[in-house]
Amino acid sequence: MVRKIVLSIFAVLATAAMVVAQNRQVSGTVKDSAGQPIIGATVVVEGSTAGTTTGADGTFRLDAPVNSNLVVSFIGYESQTVALGYRTTVEVVLADDTQSIDDVVVVAYGTASKEAVTGSVTMVKSDVIEQRTTSNVTSALEGASAGVQVSSSYGEPGASTDILIRGFGSINGNNAPLYVVDGNIFAGNMSDINPADIESMSILKDAASAALYGSRAAQGVVLITTKSASKEAGKFNFNYNGNVSFMTPTNLPDIVDDGYVYASLFQQAYRGYYGYDPSGFNTSMSFSQSWLDDFKYRKQNGITDEVVLDEAGNYVYYGNTNYYDLIYKPFTLSHTHNVSVSGNTNKLNYYLSGRLYKYDGIITYNPDEYKTVSLRAKATIKPFEWLKIWENLSFNYEDNHIPASHNQKNNGLFLRAIQDNGAVCSPVFNPDGTLTKAGAYSIGGLVTGENYTDKFRNQVTTTTGAKAEFFDKSFSLNADFTFRANWYNNKKKNSVVSYSEAPGKISWVGTPGTNDYVQETWYRAAYVSANAFAEYAKVWNDKHDFKALAGYNFERSVGKISDLLRYGLITNTAESINLALGENFTSYATESRWRSAGIFARINYSYDDRYLIELNARYDGSSKFPTNQQWGIFPSVSAAWRISGEHWWNVNPNIISSLKLRGSWGELGNANVGVYSFIETFNIDNLSYVIDGVSKPRITSIPSQIPDGLTWETSRTIDGGIDVGFYNGKINLTADYYVRNTLDMYTVGPTLPDTYGASAPKGNYADLVTRGFELSLSYDDSFKLGAHNLNVGFKATLADNRSFITRYNNPTKSLGDYYVGQEIGEIWGYEFGGIFNSQELIDNFYGPGVPYVNRLFQINDGYTTKVGDVIIKDFNHNGLIDKGANTVFDPGDQKIIGNKSPRYRYSFSLNFEWNGIYASAMFQGIGKQDWYPSGESIIWGQYHRPYGNALAWTVRNAWSEDNPNSYLPKYSGYYRIFFSGVNRVDRYVMNAAYLRLQNLQVGYNLPKKVVKKIGLSGLGIYFSGENLFTWAPIYRLTTDVDIVTATQGSDQDLGNGKDNFGDGNNQTSFRTFSIGLTIKI
Repeated sequence: MVRKIVLSIFAVLATAAMVVAQNRQVSGTVKDSAGQPIIGATVVVEGSTAGTTTGADGTFRLDAPVNSNLVVSFIGYESQTVALGYRTTVEVVLADDTQSIDDVVVVAYGTASKEAVTGSVTMVKSDVIEQRTTSNVTSALEGASAGVQVSSSYGEPGASTDILIRGFGSINGNNAPLYVVDGNIFAGNMSDINPADIESMSILKDAASAALYGSRAAQGVVLITTKSASKEAGKFNFNYNGNVSFMTPTNLPDIVDDGYVYASLFQQAYRGYYGYDPSGFNTSMSFSQSWLDDFKYRKQNGITDEVVLDEAGNYVYYGNTNYYDLIYKPFTLSHTHNVSVSGNTNKLNYYLSGRLYKYDGIITYNPDEYKTVSLRAKATIKPFEWLKIWENLSFNYEDNHIPASHNQKNNGLFLRAIQDNGAVCSPVFNPDGTLTKAGAYSIGGLVTGENYTDKFRNQVTTTTGAKAEFFDKSFSLNADFTFRANWYNNKKKNSVVSYSEAPGKISWVGTPGTNDYVQETWYRAAYVSANAFAEYAKVWNDKHDFKALAGYNFERSVGKISDLLRYGLITNTAESINLALGENFTSYATESRWRSAGIFARINYSYDDRYLIELNARYDGSSKFPTNQQWGIFPSVSAAWRISGEHWWNVNPNIISSLKLRGSWGELGNANVGVYSFIETFNIDNLSYVIDGVSKPRITSIPSQIPDGLTWETSRTIDGGIDVGFYNGKINLTADYYVRNTLDMYTVGPTLPDTYGASAPKGNYADLVTRGFELSLSYDDSFKLGAHNLNVGFKATLADNRSFITRYNNPTKSLGDYYVGQEIGEIWGYEFGGIFNSQELIDNFYGPGVPYVNRLFQINDGYTTKVGDVIIKDFNHNGLIDKGANTVFDPGDQKIIGNKSPRYRYSFSLNFEWNGIYASAMFQGIGKQDWYPSGESIIWGQYHRPYGNALAWTVRNAWSEDNPNSYLPKYSGYYRIFFSGVNRVDRYVMNAAYLRLQNLQVGYNLPKKVVKKIGLSGLGIYFSGENLFTWAPIYRLTTDVDIVTATQGSDQDLGNGKDNFGDGNNQTSFRTFSIGLTIKI
């Protein structure tokens, strides 16, 4: 018995000794393909929890059994399994994971390999966005993808940015693409998305690639994928990226700020139109010849006092005030701070991030401050190998302070107000500190700080989802639910502004109790959506690759707006609406609801990775249409042929490494109509007067006409493309040509007889066709330079499109509306024939005794052509300048003189990286675009209104006897070529083409072995510049506006659609210089 026990103990000890002997220490090195050590790579004994990570020199040590396998992995590289055998030292070289980095494309409801994509899709990676100092992520898309147009009418942080994919898609008004964030439709403001959170963006351009989103995707789709935790188990990451930006205005008006010269030009411009002298500078101050003579005398004799008292004790001004210099700081600062934390275990991964952006404002008085906070939390739990559950929660807060001038309900938009009342010869302040009348009417609200709009916006979005995989992951079920809540609160305050025209005498801009008010607008919205879909994938015989997807989508939105405006502030400093005690008030409330649902399906089939086909269909329903027209089906098909995958393809890959032809056809709907467009609606309001003793009785308006039928706009697109790779894939060319027909656009109905008593309701009455092309060329390579690799890259894009009306209710082809055959963006006008240099030429223009007659252009008060005036060509030879019937058939002397649609959008970028040093530059521009500044444009100076600012370029280029070959006619105000914006002349169509250095980055990442010593995994510093330089033909003439934003219409924060049409009355654009720091743990 004892013998058996001893033998058993001996056997156990021997076995243990053998096990110990088999667990030997193994050491090794992990390097990349360039021979550089990889720091932080994970090394795990396969089938166990034993593991370690590589050090600063790429080395590792761990215990491992004989004949075991080591699994080595690091993000961005292909994992490698190493068989140890009896070895105790190994060297591992990890190859770049080109599949994960370059060849996976995010598509609708999933991902696909780049080779398998049959539609027109562009992928924008995070490196395009990283370390850009833009406050809005959409700004980073400018120049990143062919066919994507990014524009904004003003340049301040928080400005809304418009995106067009493949140009003008509908005349219905909204041409914005659909945004989808992490698989769910995003209906918020793009400034809510933290640029640092973005992993990639996919742009779906053709109908086939966007088909699964149906009626929401007619203008294209932008798919945004946010970052998640590292895939490496046990990996914890901390990242900080912060920067400080130095911001300077790019284009401020170059005005004549010598008060005497300005006043003399004002007199000349006023007299040029009316024929006599003015009595005042609009409403801001008086004018007389004797005053002007005194001003001249004071200037000649060096008298610099700007304010004196006349015999009656009133202020008299002799100022030299540049209002732009007063209201704009020379520079301002903005700050960005991004922090993210992520981690991963076998069962749980998480990603947490936060962003703070603060802009200090460029306005001297009452600064236009802006602040936004973004938070995101993502977590995924894997309770079983086949089940994954996730939560994605985000919160956004925005605070925007918008200063205003004296009257926000009219032209209190301070840049426009300076045009109207900012007389250079008047200072802003009197000697006693009170405002002058000019100061009060122009920038009084800025100075007091009591006129402004505050916009507060909050948004919370939560998405909960799950994915279950079965049958060796060949079949999966997916579901998610999203809830989003929005709270907006806009508070607008307008107070009367005091000024003084004599010591001790106070007057007011506006009437206390009548023009002072607080207005508060509350917007509340709740949005829910749900997706449920199944996926199946199967490969047979390594040749037949089949995938199928089918699902259901539901959306519902409810929005409520309440508005209350009350007059009669207790004091100018009162901010609460409860402190507005006047009896005059207005209020309204509105609510809107809509629902949509869709069933969608996709089938992909590939034979031998050479012949690929994709079928999509979506059956969509929307509550925005009548019951019998709520549903529509939108199919698409796309196919591709990988010619380079053919067995007979024997082309040297150093010449052509890949070649694929693509083609697609598809239909998409557009439900961009009002929520209640097909229903009779009633408006209940208050009259503003008394009837039968009842004050402000309630009234109900007559319901508007409704269309007999209303249905979807349909976008039908054909796309053909080619993808070619050269030089072993280092050079890649993508080209597309497309034709998009937009059918049944929602627009005005047919013209009805006057006896009908009402206008026809809107309906599906118009069609549009768009044709265009896109080219993208890239080059990426790596060269050995010293002990390190030099990585270089280049990318260029070019895109163009043109749109034409093919159906519209305008049988006479009136030029005041769209018409069949019209190219979108056409500018009609008159042809310049020169400038009259003599009265004799005017009197005998058509022959002896037959004078030139232009009763169409009111270039002076009497419609009388004078020396120095513009000659308009008489195309119809009827002896006078006219517009005929103002139709295509009878345009009179009009013709097409330009087109405001941008043509030939291009970009090119360069980048390199060597030994932690990196740099990049991105240029973008427009090759051809015409711009005719509106009748309210700043650039016309006193040719517009004579009391406005005198711009230096207009003075230099005005006609005179000494300058007979001038660009502009004689110096005259209210000149109808410039003032009204109606009578356009081809000579004054501006060339809006440009080339801009959009971004420049230079940075350095310290060596990992250095930062490892201080407990970090990464440390870097960078410089980034935005909007650094712009070349434009118009800048040879004038630099008073930023040509990129001036062509985009009104500043939404400074415009009310009546007094500001953009063109220089928008907030300035910025040139931004930033320095930043990145820290990784």
